[in-house]
Amino acid sequence: MEKSNSMQHEKFGEKDFQTIIGNLLRYGVWISLSVAFIGGIIYLMHHGQEIEDYSVFKENDRNIFEVISTVINGVIDGSGEYLIFFGIILLFLTPVFRVLLSLFSFMLEKDYLYVVITIIVILIIITSISFGFSH
Repeated sequence: MEKSNSMQHEKFGEKDFQTIIGNLLRYGVWISLSVAFIGGIIYLMHHGQEIEDYSVFKENDRNIFEVISTVINGVIDGSGEYLIFFGIILLFLTPVFRVLLSLFSFMLEKDYLYVVITIIVILIIITSISFGFSH
């Protein structure tokens, strides 16, 4: 009886975080692929007979907030094209959430070297996203 009580009060450990991170990556990829696949089906239902003109390049030079706003509005409207974009955004966000979850894990473990390294990685991600959309 003594052993079962001590097992119930066991701390949330590193193995639990690894399980959560593994599930986050697994389900994040499956959800994003499912959303993009559904978007592809909807897109083909509405635009399957159209011929795309690849001889003209259309540059969309917008900031990240405009892009996200446009994608969200397109998803709300049920646009297949924007569902595909939303699936791609979810796919990109999956490893970002993994890094954020790792930061939380390292903070709970009080492993400050890895907290600093993870914060640097997060800053690199934020910087690359910011500069990637600001030409």
